[in-house]
Amino acid sequence: MVSPAIALAFLPLLLTMIIRYRYYFVLLYRAVLIRWVRDCLTGLSREERAFQYILTHATPGDAQSILDTFDHWCSKVEFISNIGPKKGKILDRLLQEHCPITVLELGTHCGYSTVRIARSLPIGARIYSVEMDERNAQVAEKIIRLAGFDEDMVELIVRPSDEVIPRLREDFGVERLDLVFMDHWKRCYLPDLQLLEGSGLLGEGSIILADNVIFPGAPNFLRHARRSGLYEVRVHRAMLEYIRGIRDGMAELTFLGIK
Repeated sequence: MVSPAIALAFLPLLLTMIIRYRYYFVLLYRAVLIRWVRDCLTGLSREERAFQYILTHATPGDAQSILDTFDHWCSKVEFISNIGPKKGKILDRLLQEHCPITVLELGTHCGYSTVRIARSLPIGARIYSVEMDERNAQVAEKIIRLAGFDEDMVELIVRPSDEVIPRLREDFGVERLDLVFMDHWKRCYLPDLQLLEGSGLLGEGSIILADNVIFPGAPNFLRHARRSGLYEVRVHRAMLEYIRGIRDGMAELTFLGIK
């Protein structure tokens, strides 16, 4: 049995650890514990609960209203790892600067970023949004359609990204990707980037924007992007969405072409 003296000796260390990592404990509580309890109580997934809230609080056909309602849900009700409003402004700026016609989104999740992208695209543009989880894809499609974007603008593909990328040209007639937004499993960032490089769909000036490259992090992806000589790389420092005190960032890659 541990003596009181030894326990007291470790108390300052314990308090220091709690203070230093307090924001991570908050994230654990909001993203894991609350989700588990509400999953058990409601029988619905967190994403389905978010859709119910949006359906009853947002204005149909108003993309900004849906985004604002989503942001309120994620910051005040339950945590969902969307790009969020602050990092979303970086995405908004890139869309305004480059006016992409063909966009590939890897990781639809609930459709938040899909709506954010779609509202800024020019007439005739198209998003191919990839989500491997069928249940999340069903929620995302409802939210995307509720925002007023039809299948001509947003095509939702329910398959793993490593199966979709090699067949984009053959199955969907894609000849060039102007913008790729990555917000799926971080371990997939590097293999999917390499698939894109080998697909011939990236042209000079194509943009790849990858979220959460600092937390949870995608170090192999960043290392490859910096060392390959294929990209101009810029990392936008930011905080994790809807949580204070956790540093994060987005990587903006501009494809320079195969040398």
